[in-house]
Amino acid sequence: MSEPEGDKFLSPVEAEVLAVNEAFYRAFAERDLGALDALWARRAAIACVHPGWEPLRGRGEVMASWRAILGGTSVPKIACSSATASVLGDTALVLCMEAIEGEELIATNVFTREDDAWKLVHHHAGPVARRTSRESMPRRPKRGPLN
Repeated sequence: MSEPEGDKFLSPVEAEVLAVNEAFYRAFAERDLGALDALWARRAAIACVHPGWEPLRGRGEVMASWRAILGGTSVPKIACSSATASVLGDTALVLCMEAIEGEELIATNVFTREDDAWKLVHHHAGPVARRTSRESMPRRPKRGPLN
């Protein structure tokens, strides 16, 4: 069964990936380290970039960061919106917006198939640049190669 995603209908695989993405944000919001840990890949190389942090590589560094974030006294409230999924074989990419304590971030979550389930291998969230008007957007050249 397909679900609408804007003007497009989701494939069953895209819906499955988006459900795992939702589970990631639910585990974060509920401070459920066990659920969060279960969502990350065990065999594939993993990485994470929290806003303003250096890149974290490997399961040890990544999970230590989540233990520190979720174990803190002031865990930020988070909500995910506008998630879209692209599936390329055994890899899936989710782009979404994160609302964290009045701030809006853009996030990329990358998943891989591991033991017949979608597992997170990369999370990267960062600030969104806001323009004051459409006029301030860069214009594409009318002719010639794009850089």
